[in-house]
Amino acid sequence: QVQLEESGGGSVQAGGSLRLSCAASGRTFAYVAMGWFRQPPGKEREFVAALSSSGGNTYSADSVKGRFSISRDNAKNTVYLQMNSLKPEDTAIYYCAAQSRGTVSIYSRVYDYWGQGTQVTVSS
Repeated sequence: QVQLEESGGGSVQAGGSLRLSCAASGRTFAYVAMGWFRQPPGKEREFVAALSSSGGNTYSADSVKGRFSISRDNAKNTVYLQMNSLKPEDTAIYYCAAQSRGTVSIYSRVYDYWGQGTQVTVSS
């Protein structure tokens, strides 16, 4: 069982940066792959970035490549999403998720555990 809690969301102007954190409970954190998803207003949830259990493999959506980066600190049971050069279209509720397969996946259906989400608002 893994419980996830996101933090770090907020309001920022376009071009700014935010770092989201996702703290995980449970001793199996080092064995789970992690992902970040987002749900913009009025739209479906979409993939943002994912990270393997070891942290050696990452993958990001084209819309955030070069601007967002995902990382993890297994000693702290935490995964991060560093978001730079934010755009108004990045406005969404951001969710972290965990899946026990350990490998990178862009598909939300693969993820077993989800956080409650944190709001990110980017103004122009």
